[in-house]
Amino acid sequence: MVNKYLVTGLGSMGKRRVRCLLSLGIEKGNIGGFDLREDRRIEASEKYGISVFKNIDDVNFSEVKAVIVSLPPDKHSIGAKIAIDHGKPVFIEASVVLEDVLKIRDYNKDRDVFIAPSCTMMYHHAVKDIFDIINSKKYGRVCNFSYHSGQYLPDWHPWEDVKDYYVGNRITGGAREIVPFELTWITSFFGFPRETKGYFRKTIELGCEIEDTYAFTLDYKDMVGSMVVDVAARYAVRNLIINLEKAQIQWRWDNREIELYEAESGRRIFFKQPMSVSAKGYNENIGERMYVDEIRAFFDGINDRSLYPNTIEKDIGVLKILGEIENSDGGFNR
Repeated sequence: MVNKYLVTGLGSMGKRRVRCLLSLGIEKGNIGGFDLREDRRIEASEKYGISVFKNIDDVNFSEVKAVIVSLPPDKHSIGAKIAIDHGKPVFIEASVVLEDVLKIRDYNKDRDVFIAPSCTMMYHHAVKDIFDIINSKKYGRVCNFSYHSGQYLPDWHPWEDVKDYYVGNRITGGAREIVPFELTWITSFFGFPRETKGYFRKTIELGCEIEDTYAFTLDYKDMVGSMVVDVAARYAVRNLIINLEKAQIQWRWDNREIELYEAESGRRIFFKQPMSVSAKGYNENIGERMYVDEIRAFFDGINDRSLYPNTIEKDIGVLKILGEIENSDGGFNR
């Protein structure tokens, strides 16, 4: 059986990646899914008509073009190693465990397989518009920014308890995961800060022992940023304000628009964002389009690595910022 694209892990993100492949015109007969859980294999097979595997040895890797790793964050190195061992390009979901990412980098050092770490928000239309405004240099340099990314953890998977999947594990907890998820695109905008300080706390009872709120500052010497990332927000938000020398940018993702205030003209310019359909059960603002575009970019990167905007070294740099935040507040093992 030919399975040209293999998705390892058929949980929520794995099924989303199957949908991405189908959206990109990959026929279901060319998609395979691997998962140890029978219920997930049955669901993926019935819902999408793909081939599923319980044993990775049953996969014919001579026919596989690329591997997508949608395992829990602390298991990414397992899926990546499978791809690297067979010399297959590999896309890896958002990372949160530095030690796991270092394992992947070191294992691939002498093999040089193309690794594409996730950078989903780089493909959000609002993020791309903001990036274009800043890069135009029309409004001078950035002076400061403030950003709040908030969600309510039990809303992520209403069909299961937070203790039953990785977000309820302290090392891979929901808020801890979203910090590097957001920093991946923030550092693409502004670069890596010279210093980071912050706090992380458990502020609400979610039925698991994780810190649900991270608050921190990023020092760029001549520019400063502040961020709050939490999974305690009862209404999901992404609120961003960027102050430039000659303008201000405001973005609220639920408004589906960016507001640009031009100081010299006094004009307010609005950038309307296109609608993107959300999968059933997900927040209406979490559209599928950016995930599809991300996999399309992965395919482009297979042919030319320079076309993919994230690297494993950048991932490591972002996770080191997460470590700085935690260490400045006494360390993760305090």
